[in-house]
Amino acid sequence: MALPTLTNLAAKISRGHARHADDIDSEVLAGFLHALRTADLAPPRLWLRLCWAAWRAGAAVVKADNGEELSTDLPSGSRTPRMPYGHPDLLLGRAAAAGLITADAAELISATRFGDALIEQLATEKGVTASVLRMRRRRAERVVAAAITRGDVSEVALRARFTEDRSAEARRNGLAGLPLPPTATARRS
Repeated sequence: MALPTLTNLAAKISRGHARHADDIDSEVLAGFLHALRTADLAPPRLWLRLCWAAWRAGAAVVKADNGEELSTDLPSGSRTPRMPYGHPDLLLGRAAAAGLITADAAELISATRFGDALIEQLATEKGVTASVLRMRRRRAERVVAAAITRGDVSEVALRARFTEDRSAEARRNGLAGLPLPPTATARRS
């Protein structure tokens, strides 16, 4: 008669501790039988006291193993996040540098999405309607979102793209065998 309740108790305790399920099952049964053998049968709620004794015995298995150490085969420490990472303004700058969007579109997205500028205020300054500015922003955002999804705005992808562009330009100008001049970033270093 006690089996369905004891099974339910053991299942609840085992949730999240699957590798200890057998130990929990054994302790729940042992706790129940010990309480059955030692409990006073006269007071009310005998069944409840027996169930709580079984619960405490099963829960003791989980508490005893709480100080478990991490497995040695798991990597420890931090890792580099997936590309592209960084501040949204950096991503917009990379998209503008790659020629995916204009610098004005990057500024519009940055000012209205991350800054405090209202699109209506910017529209009046530029002499266009707010709906036109919203459409420009929406188009640029779609281009940037697609570029992020493809990985086109990561620093590695941009470096490779600019290197290819410079190599193609050198071939067009008949300078293919000569070394390329240093980039702007290399000159600053």
